[in-house]
Amino acid sequence: MPAHQIIFLSIVQGITEFLPISSSGHLILVPKLFGWKDQGLTMDVAVHLGTLGAVFIYFWRDVVRLFKGFVMLLRGKITTDAYLFFALCLGTIPAVIFGLILSLIGTEGLRSYAVIGWTSIIFGGALYAIDRLFEGRKSIDQMTLKNAWWIGVAQALALIPGTSRSGVTMTMGRAIGLTRVEAARFAFLLCIPSIIAAATLTAYKAVKSGEILQMTDLSLAIGVSFIAGLFAITFMLRWLRRSNFTIFIVYRVALGLSLLYLAYFTA
Repeated sequence: MPAHQIIFLSIVQGITEFLPISSSGHLILVPKLFGWKDQGLTMDVAVHLGTLGAVFIYFWRDVVRLFKGFVMLLRGKITTDAYLFFALCLGTIPAVIFGLILSLIGTEGLRSYAVIGWTSIIFGGALYAIDRLFEGRKSIDQMTLKNAWWIGVAQALALIPGTSRSGVTMTMGRAIGLTRVEAARFAFLLCIPSIIAAATLTAYKAVKSGEILQMTDLSLAIGVSFIAGLFAITFMLRWLRRSNFTIFIVYRVALGLSLLYLAYFTA
């Protein structure tokens, strides 16, 4: 794959993973719109590793908390850190179950302009409505395990391209009473086990299929997606401290309408 395509796709992944506009949808759309060859499984693993690194660096204090919580759970102690660790694990289960179901029935039918267009609009509208209707005051340390489970159920829907993992988890976070910043924070922390699980499965498929990516290309993809992801996290949290989700919802609706036009009037 040419270097300019790797850089562009890595930037797209790094940014859209953390903005509520769907990374999976954009990674499907970019090759389609530019007429590029599909980036392949190994490239998907590389860009996800880059964004995972961005989460680890930005939220290093929370990562340390999670590690301490894991250790406390092994010792049979339920601390605040252990509770957060368990909540993230619980919130990952629905996506794992739904992911296994989709892997059995296939996902090719979900990679169309029409599907991504409708999901962009529908879930963008849901984010707008819930963000306006619910006045969140809670932090993630005030969440219940039931709250974490329902955010996980919402995250499972993001396996449908165009939904947006960060967007739908922030939507549910707002619905259970989290502040905008705390909803985003939990969404970003929840992506740690999700990305690890997805990257592991994709890497297995890539090895099984014999797909190989040159180390220079792999390093470039990881590095660029890491920088783009770090920028996106910083931007998103700063934005939500002083504003709302409207700008992203406008983008989603505009993108969705454009894709529906391509699906229904240019086919």
